Amino acid sequence: MSESKIKELREKLGEICDVRSAVSLLHWDQEVYMPPKAAPGRGQQLATLSAISHRMFTSAEFGGLLQDVSDQIDSLSPDDAKLVSETLHDYRRETKLPESFVHEFAKEQSEAYRVWVEARKESNFKLFEPQLAKMIDLLRRKADYYGYEGSPYNALLEEFERGMTVEALKGIFALLAEKQSALVSRIVSADRQPDLSWCQQKWDEKAQWDFTLRVLKDMGYDFDAGRQDKSVHPFTTNFDLYDVRITTRVSRDEPFSALTGSIHEGGHALYEQGFREEDRRSTLGDAISLGIHESQSRMWENMIGRSLPFWKHYTGAFRQQYPGQLDHVTAEQVYAAINQVQPSLIRVEADECTYNLHIILRFEIETGLIEGDLRPADIPEVWNQKMKDYLGVDVQDDASGCLQDIHWSHGAMGYFPTYTLGNLYAAQMFEQIERDIPALWSQIESGEFSGLLGWLREHIHQHGRRFTAPELIHKVTGKDLSADPYLNYLENKYSELYDL
Repeated sequence: MSESKIKELREKLGEICDVRSAVSLLHWDQEVYMPPKAAPGRGQQLATLSAISHRMFTSAEFGGLLQDVSDQIDSLSPDDAKLVSETLHDYRRETKLPESFVHEFAKEQSEAYRVWVEARKESNFKLFEPQLAKMIDLLRRKADYYGYEGSPYNALLEEFERGMTVEALKGIFALLAEKQSALVSRIVSADRQPDLSWCQQKWDEKAQWDFTLRVLKDMGYDFDAGRQDKSVHPFTTNFDLYDVRITTRVSRDEPFSALTGSIHEGGHALYEQGFREEDRRSTLGDAISLGIHESQSRMWENMIGRSLPFWKHYTGAFRQQYPGQLDHVTAEQVYAAINQVQPSLIRVEADECTYNLHIILRFEIETGLIEGDLRPADIPEVWNQKMKDYLGVDVQDDASGCLQDIHWSHGAMGYFPTYTLGNLYAAQMFEQIERDIPALWSQIESGEFSGLLGWLREHIHQHGRRFTAPELIHKVTGKDLSADPYLNYLENKYSELYDL
């Protein structure tokens, strides 16, 4: 009986995953190709399909089937038992949300995104403020539906990083802020600073694009199971194991922006292309947490894409993309420039030493909004002051300040902390990778990434949701999560770069 019930459960999950993939496809189109006048209709389409997906997953029929297989969980194979327990976790959580709320939330998400794009273009937060206020109200209601202990923000964190709490994050963030601020102070006052004069040129957009495609292919991104497009904000989306798409953005003034964006999103995509075939269209064919997801993108972007061996391999190809512009630029100069430490306005272009300060700023604003200590109208002033306090920079306009990120328009509060957790996970994993692959850096210098990708496939990607993030990091490294590997990584790398 259990075997037939499991088969039925997989079939039902497959149908639900298909509807969710259709929702994701509409979101992708909205951010990449959709004409502006289509926004209201798209909002309705997304609301309808989101409600249908929710209805299918929370139906009494599906709940009864899930309960039947759950009653037999001791007789199931380990994989089937995990499928049932993870699905049951999601079911219990999602049944707390009324269908009417899911419909309303999806519709407001679409409208908030439309308004955010316009507000960002106009650099006018006041255009976005009413829509953001609606989204915050919805998120507070969502937290109430889920239930929580301590801060209502904990209910939202649970959606992205299971088991994490505001209280735990405050401790982690306090340590990182202290250590990283001190390191940044030493760096900006160091005598050795990178030569950036060669960066002050215009960079052909097609050349940038072509270079990103080359690097993505070398990394192992399967273009027969994905594609890259342009969007306002780079992102990765997954409709199926064999349809994982990424976007990047290109600037004529920035030689590295498109490349680092593509490598970052490529890291996400490699993770999603590495799930098991048998987990397609099921609960297990998904990321453990967004912190683990982010560990993959941050590892590829920073530990690999900003390394000297990487640029020893690619500087020649980089030079060929821009005839006459890089004739006398060395790999060491590129390495120094791409790792320049300089407090700046834009999170996605921030260096490793200041990046987490951007995240802490957003975390503090988000918790203030959700806990009711901060009004949406206060955001620009608070944002600008925190940028001054934490990074020492003055915000000139809303577009480069509080409107720079897409996440709030998606209603994704509780998401930003996963970026910092991703940095920590990545550094701890990477210590193990260097032990397991002694020839790693010589492989990277030869443009050979299969050793690294193979390790990640075996130890991270293939597991899907078979482990929680704490379980996986302990399984891979033999230790619980710690900030020490990341802080050691920064200290070692930047002490050498800046001769500290």
